[in-house]
Amino acid sequence: MKGIGGSHAAEQLATITPWATPAAPITQDERLARIEQARRLTRDSGADALLIAAGSSLRYFAGVPWGGTERLVAMLIPVTGDPVMIAPHFELGSLQAEMQISTDYRLWQEDQSPTALVADMCRGWGADTLAIDPALPFLFVDRIARDAPALTLVSGAPAIDGCRMHKSPAEIALMQQAKSMTLEMHRRAALILREGIRASEVVRFIDEGHRKIGGAPSTFCMVQFGHGTAFPHGVPGDPQLREGDMVLIDTGTTVQGYHSDITRSYVFGTPDDEQRRIWDLEHAAQGAAFAAAQPGHACESVDQAARDVLEAGGLGPDYNLPGLPHRTGHGIGLSIHEPAYLVRGDKTPLATGMCFSNEPMIVIPDRFGIRLEDHFYMADDGPRWFTQPQVAIDAPFG
Repeated sequence: MKGIGGSHAAEQLATITPWATPAAPITQDERLARIEQARRLTRDSGADALLIAAGSSLRYFAGVPWGGTERLVAMLIPVTGDPVMIAPHFELGSLQAEMQISTDYRLWQEDQSPTALVADMCRGWGADTLAIDPALPFLFVDRIARDAPALTLVSGAPAIDGCRMHKSPAEIALMQQAKSMTLEMHRRAALILREGIRASEVVRFIDEGHRKIGGAPSTFCMVQFGHGTAFPHGVPGDPQLREGDMVLIDTGTTVQGYHSDITRSYVFGTPDDEQRRIWDLEHAAQGAAFAAAQPGHACESVDQAARDVLEAGGLGPDYNLPGLPHRTGHGIGLSIHEPAYLVRGDKTPLATGMCFSNEPMIVIPDRFGIRLEDHFYMADDGPRWFTQPQVAIDAPFG
C-alpha cells in the first residue's frame, strides 16, 4: 500500500509547519475595480442600484467576512456614486475594523427599520429598479417591497455572478494555496491509517493539520470507509477501518475566505478486480471532463464528456446507478459551491478565470463509491489543474 499507513497522527502533526509562501491578500484597488465592474453590469441589466447582502459577496466587494443574521448588514451600490454600508449603529466600530474599502455609512437603531432606510436611499437617488443579491433572505426582500412599492426589484445575479465567476490572478493564487495545503493533508491522512482506526480520529487529525499548515479549520471533512463510501455525502456514524475497505476522504479549508475541496479514494489493503475497474473508469471520466473544458464550450459539455466515458463502461445512463448520481462539478471561490456548474442545462460558456471542481463520482449501490475530486481554472487557452489528479488506486499520492 504505497503511501497508506505506517505512521501516526502525532508523528505527522509534529512535522507540519506553516505554509512557506503564503499568497498575497486581495488589494483595495482590486476591490474597487470589482465595484466598478458591478456598477457596469448592474446598469447593463437595467437596474439603478445593487444591494449586496452580508455573506460571501460582501466579503468579495468590501472584505467584510460577516454572515447574515436577522439584522440587516448590506452594501448598496448605485450605478453612479459611492457605495453605502447599511448596518446597526452598535456595529459601526466592528464593521469599520473589517472594511477594506472606503464607504459612506447609513446606520439604524434597534427600533428602526433598515429596509425603510434602503427604500429612502433609493428614492433619494431617483432609482426605479433595485437589483438584489440572490442570497439576501426573503425576510428583507419582502420588507423592501412593502417599504418601496414603486421600486421594481430584480435579481442581482447578473452583476454579482458576472463578477465573481471570473477569478483574478490574485484569487487563483489564494485558491492554489488552499488546495495545495488540503492535498498535503490528504497525503498525511493516508499515512496515519491503520486497521481499526475510527473515522473521527482522521477528521480530528485533518482539522488540526489544516490549522497548523496555515489554513482555517476544516470547512468540512467527510471520512467514509467501506459501505459508507457508496453515499455521496456519507452516512452517520463513526466507522472503523477494515482490511479491503474503500476509503473516501473529502475535505477542505480556506485561505482568506477562498476554498479548497478535494476528494481522494483508495483501498486500505489490496484492491479487488471490481474496485480497480471502477477506479479506472472514474479516473478516465475525470480526465475526459478536464479535456472537454475548452474556452467557449458550454459548462454542460464537460458533464456530458464524463458521462460518455461511464456509459461506455456500462454505467448509468444519466443519473441511474450504478453510475454518476450528481453533476460533474461546481464553481468554487469564496463560496464552496457557486455558479457556474458543470451540469446538463448550464449553458454558460467557459471563459478565462472560471474555477471548477471536477468530481464525476461513481456509486455502486450497497458496495462502495469512488470520487476523485480535483479543481481546475480556465486559462486563455484551456484548463489548468490546481492539483494533479490521483495516479492510481494503490498509489494515491504517486
